[in-house]
Amino acid sequence: MKLDQIDMKLEVTVIPVTDVERAKEFYSRLGWRQDVTPPWVVQYTPRGSHASIHFGEGVTTAEPGSGRHFLIVADVVETHVALLAAGIEVGPLYHPTPDGVVEGADPERRSYVTRADFADPDGNTWILQEVTTRLPGRVESGSTSYASITDLSAALRRAAIAHGEHEKRNGGEYDENWPDWYAEYLVKEQTGEPLPQ
Repeated sequence: MKLDQIDMKLEVTVIPVTDVERAKEFYSRLGWRQDVTPPWVVQYTPRGSHASIHFGEGVTTAEPGSGRHFLIVADVVETHVALLAAGIEVGPLYHPTPDGVVEGADPERRSYVTRADFADPDGNTWILQEVTTRLPGRVESGSTSYASITDLSAALRRAAIAHGEHEKRNGGEYDENWPDWYAEYLVKEQTGEPLPQ
């Protein structure tokens, strides 16, 4: 079997920390699930994620605070508000432009563009990135999935808005095949294919 035929799924990334108990308190405040592990390692999994983080005494020789990771969210503005409400210090929303980084959400709310950063007590950086539609080829068509009820709910809302526009273009008539249209929209949005009109 060739390497391009073998599935390799990211399971865990290691976070270097100086104080395990302080890190546990921080990641618990984020609402991440603490998983059952051997006593020498601590594992947390973000809600809706298939991958987890590890930290603990002697788990890594990396410098505490050297971690830099991305967290994908369906609505970065909503997530930003929730983090602030939970007492997490998070920087302002920002987005890149041809002239440099600009503070605030992308005016068009394009997928992959709007971001915000926060750090754990050791300085490991987490970059929130809003992704609603994947780039073509980023998700295989046979592997579409929703990691949480929140993700699916947000996708259904986007599909409902797009379907409303579809019905308007077709004279405002009720679309009896709306389940098929929604299904096509949801799959194509995840796989980065052109969306139905």
